[in-house]
Amino acid sequence: MQTRTKILLGFTIVAVLGLAAFLSVRNGSDRGVEVRTEAIEQRDLVEIVTASGNIRARRTVDISSDVSARVAELLVDEGDDVSTGQTLLRLEPDQYQAALSRAEAQLAQSEAQEAQQRANLTQARRDLDRLVQLRARDSLLVSRQQLDDAQTRVEVQDALLESARFGVSQARAGVDESSDRLSRTIFRAPMAGKVTRLNVEEGETVIIGTMNNPGSLVLTISDLSVIEVVVKVDETEVSEISLGDSASIRIDAFPEKEFNGYVTEIGNSAITPPAQQQGNQQAAIDFEVVLTLEATEAPLRPDLSATADVVVERRTDVISVPIIALTVRDAADVESGGNGDAADDGPADEGDVEGVFLIEEDGSVRFVPVEVGIAGAEYFEVLSGLSVGDTVVAGPYQRIRQLRDGDAVQTAEDEDEAEAGSGER
Repeated sequence: MQTRTKILLGFTIVAVLGLAAFLSVRNGSDRGVEVRTEAIEQRDLVEIVTASGNIRARRTVDISSDVSARVAELLVDEGDDVSTGQTLLRLEPDQYQAALSRAEAQLAQSEAQEAQQRANLTQARRDLDRLVQLRARDSLLVSRQQLDDAQTRVEVQDALLESARFGVSQARAGVDESSDRLSRTIFRAPMAGKVTRLNVEEGETVIIGTMNNPGSLVLTISDLSVIEVVVKVDETEVSEISLGDSASIRIDAFPEKEFNGYVTEIGNSAITPPAQQQGNQQAAIDFEVVLTLEATEAPLRPDLSATADVVVERRTDVISVPIIALTVRDAADVESGGNGDAADDGPADEGDVEGVFLIEEDGSVRFVPVEVGIAGAEYFEVLSGLSVGDTVVAGPYQRIRQLRDGDAVQTAEDEDEAEAGSGER
C-alpha cells in the first residue's frame, strides 16, 4: 500500500513539472526571443589598423673592427652619450706599429736605391758626352762602337732609375697602408649619439670578418633624437595605409603613456617573400611599415616593444550600426521575401546580402539589407538602409543568426516588466 502511494505521488510530481515546463515554453514563445536592441544614432567613427613591432633609432651605426687585436683601453660604457670624433676605445698597436716601421724602412731603402740609380744615370750621360766630344775632335780616338755602347748604358741607367721610382711609390703605398692599419686600432665616433650596445671588454680580442665568418661587432651608436616604430602589417591591411597617416602608439615599457606618430615609410615587398618561406604551408605575408614618433621626453630605448593604431579613415556624424548587429542572408531568399536561414560564416559572396533585423512596432523583426562603409572599433558606417531612430537587434550574435522575418522578440527589460505584471496578478 505504501509502495503504491509512493508511485502515485511520483507520477503526480512528474506531471506537475511537465505542465510547468510546457506553460513556461508556451509563455516564452508568446513573449518572443530575448535579444538586445539598440537605436540607430549618428557617431564619429575612426577606422584603424593595429600592428605590433619594435622601436629603433632612425640612424644607427654598427662599428666593427677592421683589424684583429686585443682591446687595450675602453673609454666608454653602454648608455654614454658621445660626440662626433670622440675616442671610444684603443686596440694594442704593437704589431701594427712594427709593420709601419718595416714599411718606413723599406721606403727609405727604395729612396736610396732611387738616388743611386740617379747618380748612375748622371755618370752614364757624362761618359757619353765625353765620347761625343772626343769623336768630334778626332774620329780615330773614339770608334762608333764605343759611342753606341755609351748610349746604351745611358738608356739602361734611365730604365733602372724609372724602376727605382716605381719601387719608391710601392714602398710609400706600403707605408700608407701600414699607417692606416695602425690608425684603425683607435675607434672614434662617426656621429653624435648614444652607445646603445657595447659587446667588448678590456682584454678581449676583436677579429675582422671573412667570407664565412662575420667580424666582431664592437659597439653600436644610435641617434635617439628621432625615434621610429617598425611594425608588421598583414597584406590584407597594408593597402589601406598611406604615407602621413597619423597613429597612436603604445609602448609596453610605458603603459600609462600614449605616444603620437605618423607613417613615413611603407614596404614595397614582403618581409619574408614566399620564395624564401620553408615548408609546404605558406606563412602569412607581412609588410614593414615605419612610423616616426613625435618628440617626447620619455627615455626611449631601441628594441622596446610597441603597438601602433594607425588611423586610415575618419567619419564625422555618420549613421552607424553595431558591428555585431550585421548578419548575412541568402540574396535569392531576401528578394523572394522568404525566411531562409543565415548564410555560412565567412566573407559575403555574390549570393549573400548583408543586413540587420529591424524591430517593428508589433515587436516582430524584419530583415533589412544595408550598405556599410568604414568599420570603427564597435560600429559600422551605414551608407544606406537605415535611418536615425530605427531600432535593430544588437545581440546576442547566435540568436541574430537564428532569427527569421516575423519572429517576435523581447528585450531583457520587456521580460522584467512581464514578470512584474504576472506577480501583481
